Amino acid sequence: MPKLNALVAGSTGYIGVQLIKLLVKHKYINIKYLCGNSSVGKKISNYDKLLTNKKLPKIIKFSKNLLRDIDVIFTALPNGEAQDISKHLTKNITLIDLAADFRLEKGSEYLKWYKQKHRATHLIKKSLYSLPEINGKELSKYQIISCPGCYPTSILLPLIPLLKSKLIKVRDIIIDSKSGYSGAGRGVHKKYKDKNLYESLSAYGVGFHRHNSEIDQMLKKYTKKKISFSFTPHLTPMFRGILSTIYIDLESRASQLKVIKKLKDFYKKDNFVKILKANTLISTNDVIGTNKCLISVCKSKYNNKIIILSAIDNLIKGGAGQAIQNLNIKFNFPLKTALQ
Repeated sequence: MPKLNALVAGSTGYIGVQLIKLLVKHKYINIKYLCGNSSVGKKISNYDKLLTNKKLPKIIKFSKNLLRDIDVIFTALPNGEAQDISKHLTKNITLIDLAADFRLEKGSEYLKWYKQKHRATHLIKKSLYSLPEINGKELSKYQIISCPGCYPTSILLPLIPLLKSKLIKVRDIIIDSKSGYSGAGRGVHKKYKDKNLYESLSAYGVGFHRHNSEIDQMLKKYTKKKISFSFTPHLTPMFRGILSTIYIDLESRASQLKVIKKLKDFYKKDNFVKILKANTLISTNDVIGTNKCLISVCKSKYNNKIIILSAIDNLIKGGAGQAIQNLNIKFNFPLKTALQ
């Protein structure tokens, strides 16, 4: 099978570097171009020493002329920039976006949550918000692949199967998520310089974090009832990983064991989602460096409630790994390629 030529735009951010570290192991991908702005002319190994002995191109500025011999573009850029690149796509190029540019199905929703006008609304219909285990089978029809945010990945994977099976109530779901500071990007140290980043826990985006929009959009696809949830993210003094704790009311016919069985049945053919034994306590350390999502269903002191724990590596399953998962499905590569 011939290799695909790939361009990575936004190659020096935490997600971009992680993506390159996975792509160099992908036997069906040739990294043709690495693009950046302030990093032009530098080697990518300046940003991660593990890439020192890899044969990789120097970082250059993006130009539409680079796309002449490109099969797939990965964009790990600030919100809005993938929209500009998308306007230069020819029919034989697939765009895989790791930012939020094509996550929302309406330009008006993007304006509401991201406070900027969507610059490629005509291409939204050509894109798919792809959570691989949920709707990855639809990928073949789309040229633009939008990868979910890291928090929503940890939240939607346990909730969607339970909503589909009507085992849980759709009102007053409480989601408490904690992330390593890499989730805020390479500029996190400047952005949170007054937060004592390495020794304190901070809540942020309370009530109105942008990821509310895609969580809401996806959950509504799987229930006809009016859904309500509260989502609060936290920044923790660790580099990577997400642990989401989700508090749910059960429907009268449901139980903890039925919920576990439903999740196990739903994900029995999936390589990267693992449902653990009842009441298993999990940590981010269990998933660091992997493309796995671990899910544990725990008892509450109330019979009609359960507590779900969900852990992922935000840079892999919540970012670069999920992008490669989508790539592998789109191009019919073995699913575990570069993700072992």
